[in-house]
Amino acid sequence: MKLILPFLIIIFLNNCSFDNKSGIWQNEKTISKKDNKFREFKTLRSINDSYNETVVFNKNFDLKVDDKINNSFWRDIYFNDGNNFKNFNFSNYNKKTFLGKKISRYEINKHFLYEEDYIITSDVKGNVIIFSIKENKILKKFNFYKKKYKKIQKNLNFILEKKILYITDNIGFIYAFDIKNENILWAKNYKIPFRSNIKIYKEMIITSTQNNNLLFFNKKTGAILRLIPTEETVVKNQFINNLAIDANFSFYLNTYGSLYAVDNSNMKITWFLNLNKSLDLNASNLFLSNQVVINDNKLFVSTNNFLYVINKNDGRIIYKKNIILASKPLVSNNYILSITKNNFLILMNVDDGKIIYSYEIAKKIADYLQSKKKKIDFKNIFFANDRILIFLKNSYILSIRINGEIEKISKLSSKIYSNPIFVKGSLLFFDKKNRLVISN
Repeated sequence: MKLILPFLIIIFLNNCSFDNKSGIWQNEKTISKKDNKFREFKTLRSINDSYNETVVFNKNFDLKVDDKINNSFWRDIYFNDGNNFKNFNFSNYNKKTFLGKKISRYEINKHFLYEEDYIITSDVKGNVIIFSIKENKILKKFNFYKKKYKKIQKNLNFILEKKILYITDNIGFIYAFDIKNENILWAKNYKIPFRSNIKIYKEMIITSTQNNNLLFFNKKTGAILRLIPTEETVVKNQFINNLAIDANFSFYLNTYGSLYAVDNSNMKITWFLNLNKSLDLNASNLFLSNQVVINDNKLFVSTNNFLYVINKNDGRIIYKKNIILASKPLVSNNYILSITKNNFLILMNVDDGKIIYSYEIAKKIADYLQSKKKKIDFKNIFFANDRILIFLKNSYILSIRINGEIEKISKLSSKIYSNPIFVKGSLLFFDKKNRLVISN
């Protein structure tokens, strides 16, 4: 008995964290697989499955990201036409300055928009919700759908321009809602579910359907200007068709794995490129990707096999890296910042893909807290206030210097549910109770 007791104590200590106060590891046993867009591919990958190389930063290397911006709106769910997040102004004091009222009793959209003190979002019942921060109340809750669609769960995509909200859904409707005058300007039912984000180019709305048809609509009437059919996949997965645009082209990545560049002036295909490693599109060969990112003359596409850097003018692959990313890369001042599927933070040179540094985030956290390394569950990554901000699903934020070293770890005042946004130097997100939280 005297020998058994010390043995049990040793086992207990080895299985306990030395970090019992921060709570950052608390979700170790409850890591959600529901939101992992690569889960269908997890056991089927035959090439290098996970990047796990540590590259130490050379202190003589001079790092500098793009200048901070103090944006006053968020009209696109991916912030801008090129889907590339900027270096946002944020004080990062993590002090809650506003807690809104519950906006819906139903599940809400994880994306939301901001315009002139108003928050715009939706819920699964199809309600478009306009919430006033100043008055802390819902100004308008509008539902477009008739009774026969009542039982269908709605997934709305939206974009805002000049106080007109353009909306597509998973039923086949596309409509324009004037949020100022609170009325529908036009509505069309094309009977095929839409399955992509939305972009606007001059007088056109650009989006796509679940059948991988790329569509250009008249912004004022909703009439189809051009339909471009692309390869359709029978088996559907979590990847949602993605669009990014610039002054000349619309770039469309479909579920087949093909990337198209379409001339915005004549709506004709300029070039296309297939990024799917396997053309055998069965249930075990699903193409998956994060959003297309545009920066200068390059496209950045991270799929379930590679990170591609592509010349946007001719579709030429400049290089590809055998790295699977957990989210879209951030591109700033000739650097690519990304987090891999197995939670390595990587900074690369845009021109040649050379890795400047690579660190396992969980180990960095453990070293910072002087605790045992455990699993983490990644949610979002941003540049903000000349720092890297990594949001974890247990509502912790890692503030990391540009050189990859942790500066501080803090916890949000409320459990984060939505994808966060940055506006006027503040962090905005919805919590688990569908309440808007503003932190500064």
